[in-house]
Amino acid sequence: MTGGDATRPMRDAAADRPEDWAAPGAALVRSAATDVIPPLADLGRVHIMGIAGSGMSGLARILLDRGVEVSGCEARESLGVEQLRVLGADVHIGHSVEHLRDADTFVYTTAINPKQEEFVAARASGMPVLRRAAALAAALEDRRFIAIAGTHGKTTTTSLLTVGAQACNVDPSFAIGGNLYETGKNAHLGKGELAIVEADESDGSFLLMHSSAAVITNVEADHLENHGDLAGIYRAFEQFVDRVDRDGLLLTCSDDEGARVIADYARRTGHRVATYGTGAGADFSVTGVVALPDAVEFDVTGPGLGTQHVRVGSLVGEHMALNATAALALSLELGLDVSAVVESWAAFGGVHRRFEPHGVGGGVRVYDDYAHHPTEIAASLTAARGALAGTCRLIAVFQPGTYSRTQTFAREFAEAMQIADIAVVMDIFPAREEPIPGITGATISELIDKPAADVIYEPRYSAVPERIAAVAQPGDLVITMGIGNVYLLCEEIRDACERRLGGGSA
Repeated sequence: MTGGDATRPMRDAAADRPEDWAAPGAALVRSAATDVIPPLADLGRVHIMGIAGSGMSGLARILLDRGVEVSGCEARESLGVEQLRVLGADVHIGHSVEHLRDADTFVYTTAINPKQEEFVAARASGMPVLRRAAALAAALEDRRFIAIAGTHGKTTTTSLLTVGAQACNVDPSFAIGGNLYETGKNAHLGKGELAIVEADESDGSFLLMHSSAAVITNVEADHLENHGDLAGIYRAFEQFVDRVDRDGLLLTCSDDEGARVIADYARRTGHRVATYGTGAGADFSVTGVVALPDAVEFDVTGPGLGTQHVRVGSLVGEHMALNATAALALSLELGLDVSAVVESWAAFGGVHRRFEPHGVGGGVRVYDDYAHHPTEIAASLTAARGALAGTCRLIAVFQPGTYSRTQTFAREFAEAMQIADIAVVMDIFPAREEPIPGITGATISELIDKPAADVIYEPRYSAVPERIAAVAQPGDLVITMGIGNVYLLCEEIRDACERRLGGGSA
């Protein structure tokens, strides 16, 4: 099979009509529920656009472990690019239609604008054009899927379940939206039967796996550019539930209204449902939560578990106890040694970009977090305030992600940022989207109800570190947040504070 073979039939000719991809973000018009998952043996040489991204790099790792030839492209050199080259991937810098010459299958991420020339050429070539999730499902076609879904908390829950399973010598395959500190990896092809996967609802790609057990951490309005409204999101999660084995377990958080709605649907359709939460009536009840600067401790009581005391290292905030409880209950369902699981979590190293520390400069502590939804930002800032900042000032640096999300949630973002003592808003990281006239980071900053001196809108990316250093004081805690490249500024912020404040301490 050769790349671009004009005689090869399209996977779904109607699904790849140019008009379906015409508008910004229109790569998501087609429901993932209709996508075809090809056999692994039919993939041939796979070309991955945006190969070093958090999800794509994990897919590349697993495909390479499967013996599949992999090529890809990225905008710039990085450590992730070099790591993939070492593993055997042929990675190009920059985008070109020439990259498709030897490809048999093209894999895309919805972060890519559908008008990009390489993307357009792939759709016109006749080769299969797959979402990441479809390619991942093909790569793990002989594994038993355990899916972790939800608007928030997926990465942490998936990571904890993976580390717990590894502690029980199960050697699961896994695909996570962040690198585990224990291994430095975000994906792995294990020898065991389990495939523990973070299931992404953003573009409906979580509908491309049929799981034997699943978690829904919460369900909120998000990715409305794809789902339309909250009702559309509920419909997508209902379809996700329909793909869980009837004799498998669906675990949902009873504290979350959206998850309760989906749990009710699952019960009506004959699924086996268990709940976890801090409220009365949860099957797995969480009590005694203590948020510490370097851990969270709590008790879980549930069927087959009794009462279990849990300490999870490196997680900050009371909300993390719910994520860990989901992983614990699922560990029990999978027959893992709960004692070994809990023991492994005491030394849990965390996940990159989840309250990740980046050192101290001039007495100013710098952290980074992936929070990018108003609920996540509020939870992260509340956790930082309670467990880390104490009586010191909290400086929040937020890079909004996508114009549509900024337009939809501007007021909610502003309300969340008010938790910080000083709110810094950067300009928008566009991802795949074209600009929306009048929508910038200032759309959020202008709504923050604080004195003008405590609100900073800085549209110049490179100017952010010095702006922060100009207002920071020894003892302050700075946390950067967002889906884009804001995390790359952490060391610069730390060093700028060190230059200005010297050896100051809290």
